[in-house]
Amino acid sequence: MTNYIVASSKDWHRKAFARRQSGAADVWEYVSSPEELEWASEDYQPRYIFFLHWNWLVPKDIWSRYECVCFHMTDVPFGRGGSPLQNLIERGYSETQLTALRMSEEMDAGPVYVKRPLSLEGRAEEIYLRAGDISWELIDWIIRVKPEPVPQTGKVTLFKRRKPFQSVLPTNGELNRVYDHIRMLDAPTYPRAFVEHGDYILEFSQAEFGEEEVKAHVTIRKKQHDGKR
Repeated sequence: MTNYIVASSKDWHRKAFARRQSGAADVWEYVSSPEELEWASEDYQPRYIFFLHWNWLVPKDIWSRYECVCFHMTDVPFGRGGSPLQNLIERGYSETQLTALRMSEEMDAGPVYVKRPLSLEGRAEEIYLRAGDISWELIDWIIRVKPEPVPQTGKVTLFKRRKPFQSVLPTNGELNRVYDHIRMLDAPTYPRAFVEHGDYILEFSQAEFGEEEVKAHVTIRKKQHDGKR
């Protein structure tokens, strides 16, 4: 038997993992926090650790000892860095590459195993689920083929991780800009598009784009005393 670890900070990956684990001949372990990652890597001594979506820096004593594969939503070296989905949509991209690469000391700079096309249509949650499905296909391929990753080549473009205040709804421009802004933030745990109105915060989701209008669901919340959402 071979041991594998799947690491994700997002709950939407758990169902796919449960389906894979059922009836598997090998040993699969799911981790969702740095603490779980640390003990699981020690206990299982995995052949691969697959990072589907991770919010924390992985310690060197893990990525240097085990073959750590992460999945990044750009055609690296273009788009290394944080918030790739939102940065791509803001730049007008409708399609990207989902890249499986080996983790290294520099973020998203490791050698590449494989890339696959990924559509950026729909809500953020739909795109993340789509990326998850493709990631599992790539995991199967990596386990079967055991490829040697190839160093990245080309011009490096860095993305910056977005801050919550950047989720405020645009105040000018074309309607498609409003639509894209709402949908690119419409996923669980992400700060949704919003506007402030007096004592209230208006959050937008489920956007639909028509010829002359954008329709969306609105959730109205009271501001906290400290002014935060």
